[in-house]
Amino acid sequence: MPVEINWTALSVFVFFFLLVTVMGFAASRWQSGKDNKGAHLDEWGLGGRNFGTWITWFLVGGDFYTAYTVIAVPALVYAVGAYGFFALPYTILVYPIVFVIMPKLWKAAAKAGHVTAGDVVYGRYNSRPLEFAVALTGVLATMPYIALQLVGMEVVIKALGLTGELPLAAAFVILALYTYSAGLRAPALIAFVKDLMIYIVVLVAVVMVPMKLGGYTHVFAAASEAYAAKGGATGLTLKGSQFLPFATLALGSAMAAFMYPHTLTGIFAAKSADTIRKNAVFLPAYTVLLGLIALLGFMAYGANLHVASNNDVVPALFNTLFPSWFAGFAFAAIAIGALVPAAVMSIGAANLFTRNFWKPYVNPNVTHAGEAKVAKTVSLLVKVGALVFILFLPTKFALDLQLLGGVWILQTFPAVVFGLFFGWFRAPALLAGWAVGLAGGSYLAYSDGIKPVHTFMIGADSFTMYTGLIALCLNIAVAVVVQLLLGKRGSHPNTLNDAVTR
Repeated sequence: MPVEINWTALSVFVFFFLLVTVMGFAASRWQSGKDNKGAHLDEWGLGGRNFGTWITWFLVGGDFYTAYTVIAVPALVYAVGAYGFFALPYTILVYPIVFVIMPKLWKAAAKAGHVTAGDVVYGRYNSRPLEFAVALTGVLATMPYIALQLVGMEVVIKALGLTGELPLAAAFVILALYTYSAGLRAPALIAFVKDLMIYIVVLVAVVMVPMKLGGYTHVFAAASEAYAAKGGATGLTLKGSQFLPFATLALGSAMAAFMYPHTLTGIFAAKSADTIRKNAVFLPAYTVLLGLIALLGFMAYGANLHVASNNDVVPALFNTLFPSWFAGFAFAAIAIGALVPAAVMSIGAANLFTRNFWKPYVNPNVTHAGEAKVAKTVSLLVKVGALVFILFLPTKFALDLQLLGGVWILQTFPAVVFGLFFGWFRAPALLAGWAVGLAGGSYLAYSDGIKPVHTFMIGADSFTMYTGLIALCLNIAVAVVVQLLLGKRGSHPNTLNDAVTR
């Protein structure tokens, strides 16, 4: 990585960063509804629930495919080879789940004016403890996710030759201010620029890099040779022992992806259930992009790069093989790719706090304007918390907590989804399942050194699976047993409450 400032790259970077900053502040008047000042949580936190197919496609894609994705997926492929491609089947599996489940969830939310998953759960089961559990899990799982966007931005700022915390802090102060002002409309508008830039960067890279290195034959040969030298489980193809963990990682990650507050915020902001179905059809275009991004991990071997950290692979590749102006453009795309999801994540966490903590426990009579004011303030605090986290704690803590966050958020799947299709489960059973799944998954992950998979020994055979999916199976089993023990007792689904705006 360079030690001197690359002024050409930095100039291009600053230009595009200023462009999206102007767009962020201007977004408050874009697609505005009756309350264009954001004095209603629907307006500030969900963009007035008025986003059509095109806007939703960019927004959901923008907060699902993050800056850390662009940095981490090639880094993982660089480190472990084919195993790092689990993100591809994961993002293929996720869209049928979106197509089947999310339109129903949107209808439940839109009908009753729900803003968060916690709202939907309370509307269905009339249980404050279950609502609290779902909301708390969402907030805890989101915080380290925001911090990881900072990691992605920190990597490219370092690649520009800038040092110290001030550039990173300044970027997030700007983000905080225009998110406070414009709410969800800011990342929705900026997502257009972010996605266009990412597509340009990746398409240029997958064409030009192999041309500079002697073609894909050389790229794959160099990667294969490097993995062979490492030995172990790395390689261009999966080893037999990796099939099960690869498959369960993909399935579990797909089930968890749209339980996160930021992805659900994008869903609830859509104009109609049909908008969501159309997006489930068109969003796989991002999976193609992700596959191309992953190839950058192989290209680093073709370029004979040696980096201090795997996360430096993508910036090092662009600094080495491209002119400074294009490197600056690529780094701007990645940095802006951090702003969009970080903004939506902070909004999702703020919505959860306002609707499922503040309103029920602090001020039940809070007005719509009061809700919006609380959410705006909390969104600022969330960003500050993430910034402090990444500046003063080792990055590994954020990585570990984000891995745990995936295990945790998956445990909300039964409470959020099951009631959309059948009414057998009651709140006490789902709450018991959530508690056991959360505790069991956390224990397995901790005992494995905060790794995403756990190995079972059955006789002489070993079986390795995604820890979150193991915990989910335990969650559902406990919920079934408790429900059988309770019979018809316990909190009943409150279907009438779905028709009443909270």
